[in-house]
Amino acid sequence: MTSLKKTLALVIALPLALGSASALAYGGGKHHKDGGKHGCGMDDRGMFRALDLTDAQKDEMKTLRKANREAMHSEFAAHRSEMQAQHQKMQQLVLADNFDEAAVRALAETMSEQQIDRRVAMMKQRHAMMQILTPEQKTKYQELKAERMEKCQAKMAEKHGN
Repeated sequence: MTSLKKTLALVIALPLALGSASALAYGGGKHHKDGGKHGCGMDDRGMFRALDLTDAQKDEMKTLRKANREAMHSEFAAHRSEMQAQHQKMQQLVLADNFDEAAVRALAETMSEQQIDRRVAMMKQRHAMMQILTPEQKTKYQELKAERMEKCQAKMAEKHGN
């Protein structure tokens, strides 16, 4: 594969990958009727329910989730036109007569930095939620998370015939 084809593939795949990652990071994805995620999602609410949170802890969690949801909506609204401009720029670069690798790299770097910022915000939120838990609840959470990962890996291995 030539360098031009590799870069073009990157230009096309990067926004798709970042969009998918963003959707998952902010709770996207399909839900089963039992409230669980389809596949091996990142939703931890079910695990928090298994931790026997006190009413005060539940209230703190609810407050954190609400604040995060409001911040996310506000952030999305503030950057909507910027995201549209990036998408339009991407289309222009793909459709241009000559491939401008420097412009593609600059756009990809900008988009990657924005994805990093979203990931940091998400991790900050998770950290705040973990601070609400007692040491015992944190230990149980880690055990539940490990169990979920094992099930997820087994499911993926079965799906892919490994």
